[in-house]
Amino acid sequence: MVPPTVVASGHAPAAASAPAVPEPPAIAPLSPNARTEDERNTIAVFRDAAPSTVFVTQTRVVVDWYAGVAQEVPAGSGSGFVWDTAGHIVTNYHVIEGARSLTVTFQEQKSFEAKVVGVEPRKDIAVLRVDAPAELLKPVRVPKSFELEVGQKTIAIGNPFGLDHTLTTGVISALGREMQGIGGVAIRDMIQTDAAINPGNSGGPLLDSAGQLIGMNTMIFSKSGGSAGIGFAVPVSSIARVVPQIVRTGRAEQVGFGVNVDPNQRIERRLGLRGVIVISVKPGSPAEAAGLRGLVATPQGVELGDVLVGIDDARIESYDDLYTALDRRAAGQKVKLKVARGDGILTLDVELVRVD
Repeated sequence: MVPPTVVASGHAPAAASAPAVPEPPAIAPLSPNARTEDERNTIAVFRDAAPSTVFVTQTRVVVDWYAGVAQEVPAGSGSGFVWDTAGHIVTNYHVIEGARSLTVTFQEQKSFEAKVVGVEPRKDIAVLRVDAPAELLKPVRVPKSFELEVGQKTIAIGNPFGLDHTLTTGVISALGREMQGIGGVAIRDMIQTDAAINPGNSGGPLLDSAGQLIGMNTMIFSKSGGSAGIGFAVPVSSIARVVPQIVRTGRAEQVGFGVNVDPNQRIERRLGLRGVIVISVKPGSPAEAAGLRGLVATPQGVELGDVLVGIDDARIESYDDLYTALDRRAAGQKVKLKVARGDGILTLDVELVRVD
């Protein structure tokens, strides 16, 4: 048996020497106020656009039937942006829908009562107006051309969860997205971005690296209700077309050819038809001149007239298709209208007119 090693008090057995650990290289600190190029750009865009971004709040009337009283209560908030020096503010229609009263708050925390000038629910666009001092009315910058590319930097400014003037950044994730809007028809050509967008961001501006408006933050795709990196914005091309119309006349301009249809398509669904049934034809309209036929009441019931199935090269299978086909056309244009009548398809030339 080998006797144990005895170690004298105050001494330890020699150990193998460990390799020396090299000192980490020194990291030179940034000089005061140093920023990367991207940081400087983001800061500059925010400083320029934040005064143009506003906080939109609404109230509604709540009736207490037991107490027999009615009172106004806060009912939601969103974002918006200054359109011009006349005090016009652009936001989403769903931000102001059903509001009893509206308030617009600027970056300096100055608030003003807002009036609705007009809305276009099918594009989820609303225009408000405030009587605010000129120094607060800094319009957002709108580009002259609307060419966008996937990968471009995006900067969103808004009021998520009531946290006013919050900045988030990202890129354009996709273009040409189609999402169902609050107005009952699909909003086409929407911009998809991964810039964080949350409840309260609706109506706020989506900007590019030049600080120019490229869209209006409108909705998110989320299973939890919070940002999942998939947000959608109404494109600036739609905003730049619709907003001046509302400012000028109080409503978005629409074109048509003089027929009454059912946007809810109850008869089409009941009959299993693809297309849009002409309910009636307006007297003196291009539709009447072209010979279109509406529903006819007979002793046996209602007889089907014409069913709209195409405009030029666009197929019409729903009211959504019809609205989209007419959306980018102007009064005075002529189109070839395809209608199903009986067992055949007719092609009729009609001129588009502005409709109420």
